Amino acid sequence: MARQMGFAETEYDNSKSIQKSRKALFLMEMKETVPWDKLEEVIAPHYVKVPTGPGRPQYPLRVMLAIHLMQHWYNLSDPEMESELNDSLAMRKFAGLGGPHNPTPDETTILNFRHMLEKHDLSSVVLDVVNEYLEACGVAVSKGSVVDATIIAAPSSTKNKTKSRDPEMHSTKKGEQVYFGMKVHAGADAESGQIHSVAVTAANVADIEMMDDMVRDDDEYASGDSGYRGIEKRTRHKETKFGISMMKSKRKNYKGTIIDALEKAKSGIRAKVEHIFRVLKDQFKYRKARYKGLRKNAEAIYMKCALINLYLFRKTILQRA
Repeated sequence: MARQMGFAETEYDNSKSIQKSRKALFLMEMKETVPWDKLEEVIAPHYVKVPTGPGRPQYPLRVMLAIHLMQHWYNLSDPEMESELNDSLAMRKFAGLGGPHNPTPDETTILNFRHMLEKHDLSSVVLDVVNEYLEACGVAVSKGSVVDATIIAAPSSTKNKTKSRDPEMHSTKKGEQVYFGMKVHAGADAESGQIHSVAVTAANVADIEMMDDMVRDDDEYASGDSGYRGIEKRTRHKETKFGISMMKSKRKNYKGTIIDALEKAKSGIRAKVEHIFRVLKDQFKYRKARYKGLRKNAEAIYMKCALINLYLFRKTILQRA
């Protein structure tokens, strides 16, 4: 049975005089970008077992998936997501809600859906599905990778029930600043910038320790900043040529030389992976870990990386459609 639309939603759809908000325009664009059928195919076998509560019918998978994606785009907690669905017509429309037969899922329902994804490690599967979809849409895959890492802070306060910090998070020093939290390691295609590999560790894990996991087995070359110096001696990718940047303190001695020009070229290549972290932190507003423990936060990161890929290549997808 077709869902019944409310008056406000009908007015929103039909009136040309209403100027759509940035949120509405973004969600309209992304709705055409997400490979809904492919994602539902891998999630559906696990979703049928999600508890709904006494006498409560289960929401359609696409509704809950749409809500989960919006949580990541706007960095919302479960209660915040419920509140936004009650207040934002654009979000309700994106989720397929509206009318008396489509009440808003409460925060517990939203929480249960997230826990289901975490339990079955589905976020990493979603990243793989998205990358296969992008390749089918014509996003080129090269024989090179760029690798980088960024720190995501975690709450350092001990004013909580356990009176302790998250034991899986650790401190690290960058420059003169000390950070407590975790580190996101990412490998992206050197030509397109598409994220293909992700790992989440405590913040005190050195970048170089994770580089091998971020480089694909068939990569002919890989690039990274000075934090990866010495990788040639410890990598298992013996056929891969590494282009690692020089430390700034040494580079200043070669200003204006061909070595300086080479280092600038390396920086241009690395910019693709740095752009990924800009989207994560500035576009998706993800600067602080929301959950306790690395596994839960890693699941969130995998999903965010899948959505970053869709966001970066949305124009390519829409042109193909």
